[in-house]
Amino acid sequence: MNEEILNAPSANGYRCGFVAIVGQPNVGKSTMMNHLIGQKLSITSRKAQTTRHRITGVLTLESAQFVFVDTPGFQTKYRNALNQAMNRSVTTTLADVDAILFVVEAGRFGPADEAVLKLLPRDRPVILVINKVDLLDNVGTMLPFIEKVAGQFNFAAIVPISAQKSQKLDVLLEAVEPLLPESVPLFEADHLTDRNERFLASEIIREKIFRMMGEELPYVMAVEIEKFQEETLANGKELRRIYAAILVERENQKAILIGKKGEKLKKIATDARIDMEAMFDAKVFLEVFVKVKSGWADDTRLIRQFGYE
Repeated sequence: MNEEILNAPSANGYRCGFVAIVGQPNVGKSTMMNHLIGQKLSITSRKAQTTRHRITGVLTLESAQFVFVDTPGFQTKYRNALNQAMNRSVTTTLADVDAILFVVEAGRFGPADEAVLKLLPRDRPVILVINKVDLLDNVGTMLPFIEKVAGQFNFAAIVPISAQKSQKLDVLLEAVEPLLPESVPLFEADHLTDRNERFLASEIIREKIFRMMGEELPYVMAVEIEKFQEETLANGKELRRIYAAILVERENQKAILIGKKGEKLKKIATDARIDMEAMFDAKVFLEVFVKVKSGWADDTRLIRQFGYE
């Protein structure tokens, strides 16, 4: 996109707007946004509920700018203060966007999906996105499945995709674009997210924890960046010094996370550092340690401190 479009005093047919991505945990919302943007902004893992924050990703094309908002999966299983804050995040987001992508897994539509569907406003266009179509054993079941879900809501469009394989994402963008208002771009063409590096660092560490620990560690875990320093070295290269605390609720969880001779924590830190260096285009010095802070997920003060509200 050229400088003239970005500085245009009027829209001249250009479209720009906010698009919420909603759905129950683990249907592929974060993977879809990452593939749409072309870079990892929202963390992913096979474990449900890895996204806790609204993460905004920006995609700028010649004819439109899409500002995607990745929401937490709506939670009904746990009733602590953390999940209440996450659910409020979903409903607040829906009131502030121009279009909504409701993501479901192909062939699966249960009570959790219905709970999310009931949250969707009737005054916003909603596109049904059927993800993971490449995993269907019998493609002949797709049409009955579409009819079943489509009968429960007046969707603006229905688009089957495979986010992991980037299949039909161009079709999805074509369906979203007419739903956006005419507007000049809100962000520069090379702008990818409204989140700062400090926040992205904490998300990268959380992702590595989920991928490393699987079901060993309860999802009630947080990453707190205690210090984030930016430096320019003598050779002109950039350096980030990052000190991060992983918060768990019990001492035995701390031991599990650290692992024998510290091997698990070292692996988490190494993998996170490699991703950070690629994302920040800078050398990274990363120190990660574990703290026990019992009951933090029910402490509204800490939840606000960590940015969940």
